[in-house]
Amino acid sequence: MIRRWYEEAVAEGLFEPDAMALATASPDGMPSVRIVLLKGIDDRGLRFFTNYGSRKGRELDANPRAAVTFYWQPLQRAARLEGSVEKLTAEESDAYFASRPRGAQVGAWASAQGTVLRDRGQLEERVREVEQRFPDAVPRPDYWGGFRLRPDAVELWQGRPDRLHDRLRFRRDGDAWVVERLAP
Repeated sequence: MIRRWYEEAVAEGLFEPDAMALATASPDGMPSVRIVLLKGIDDRGLRFFTNYGSRKGRELDANPRAAVTFYWQPLQRAARLEGSVEKLTAEESDAYFASRPRGAQVGAWASAQGTVLRDRGQLEERVREVEQRFPDAVPRPDYWGGFRLRPDAVELWQGRPDRLHDRLRFRRDGDAWVVERLAP
């Protein structure tokens, strides 16, 4: 169902229908949320990519559970998914990295995501250095790659008049999914 809703948001031409809020938690339980882009969805889960040394990468390594939320306001729809997270294979990460524009590939090398910069000039200097280092193909850095969220629970919200919204929760029970209607 989440795949169908996502495809409908894409078909409607919504701005960045792949934007999702990703929530992680530190080892001591401090939550953190940020926007990332969905880069694939199939029966195994949802894929996204990042610098493994970023805060989200470190938190997912220490606590491989996460939640994501999509909000497609023009369609009056939202989706929330929770579950375990695993790193994608190097081959999967390589394939996606190779499909990115050169500037994004260079940026993955130049930016130590989430670290403090002296100023914008420091980042621009790193970009120049990476462009000189890799004048042709840019390989994927070992510290950059993908994750897959394997949902254990999915909640779909459809807006309705008088705030009597439809809410359906799908939760995994062994190999089966249980469907429950929630009060708005």
